[in-house]
Amino acid sequence: MQQGKLFVVSGPSGAGKSVITRALTSGDDFDLSVSMTTRKPREGETEGVSYYFVSHEDFERTVQEDGFLEHASIYGNCYGTPKAPVLEKLGAGRNVVLEIEMQGAMQVKKAYPEAVLIFVLPPSMKVLRERLRGRGTESEEQLNTRMQKALSEIRLLKDYDYYLVNDDLDEAIAEAGRIAKGERRRLTKAKAKSIVSKYEEEENAFISGDRPA
Repeated sequence: MQQGKLFVVSGPSGAGKSVITRALTSGDDFDLSVSMTTRKPREGETEGVSYYFVSHEDFERTVQEDGFLEHASIYGNCYGTPKAPVLEKLGAGRNVVLEIEMQGAMQVKKAYPEAVLIFVLPPSMKVLRERLRGRGTESEEQLNTRMQKALSEIRLLKDYDYYLVNDDLDEAIAEAGRIAKGERRRLTKAKAKSIVSKYEEEENAFISGDRPA
């Protein structure tokens, strides 16, 4: 069975990575990885779907057991991507998508070098500022801080395999799909050998069966 592909989607807040990730995983070809967190569930969140909600003790035990592809502490809560379910799905030929911060993406790439990293960019800093301001959740000072954080994240673009610009959302979603499809067709020496062997075996079986007794 062909191994599944692991895709990591990152980008600054307001770039639209969540919408693109949800669209990518809405079909039958991709599974969205479920993270583990120590924070309390919010209204409407479901255990095992939104997150795996665990205690700090259980989270730390998983860290000690090397049970995460990546993990981080954000605003006093811990978040991580459990390794076992991801590797199990990949081994079963499923494609898995992670939507995580850049720090986590670099950890995933180190733990699983075959991972494909995709960075979602806004069309411009001006548009990003307008999108964030439109949310109406932050003061102008907080917005300026968030913009500086976004710029520092964008500077990490060089560490990613692909980028897409979310100017037109439908086109960005289509581009993400093209990237994923292209990666599933990417050849390694082992994969090429396996494919060639399949054709050789088929032809050899035909020739052998066609020979007179």
